[in-house]
Amino acid sequence: MPKILLVEDNEMNRDMLSRRLLRRGYEVIIAVDGQQGVDLAGTSMPDLILMDMSLPVIDGWEATRRLKASDVTKKIPVIALTAHAMAGDREQALAAGCDDYDTKPIELDRLLPKIQRFLGSAAA
Repeated sequence: MPKILLVEDNEMNRDMLSRRLLRRGYEVIIAVDGQQGVDLAGTSMPDLILMDMSLPVIDGWEATRRLKASDVTKKIPVIALTAHAMAGDREQALAAGCDDYDTKPIELDRLLPKIQRFLGSAAA
């Protein structure tokens, strides 16, 4: 069962997305701020990270930079999740080390193919 780390501070978004991923056969680990996301990534070694960019403690941009700078977590794919769908945001996410980018509100039909591209379609 592929393991996804969901780093999201909004309880409603976290609950909705985690339940939908669980129903599709993914194991979901949850972090509520950027620092907790970095820490959990290093200890739980998820197969993929869904990273909100607007987070408390450290934001998703910095959390991703730290993950990609670490030999332990640098190969874990990170998909940025952001409500900031402005010109240049995708490029900024990729420059921070994210492997892909998706906008909020989350549309599972749009996000799932991105997840499956990194994990294969085993759980889908």
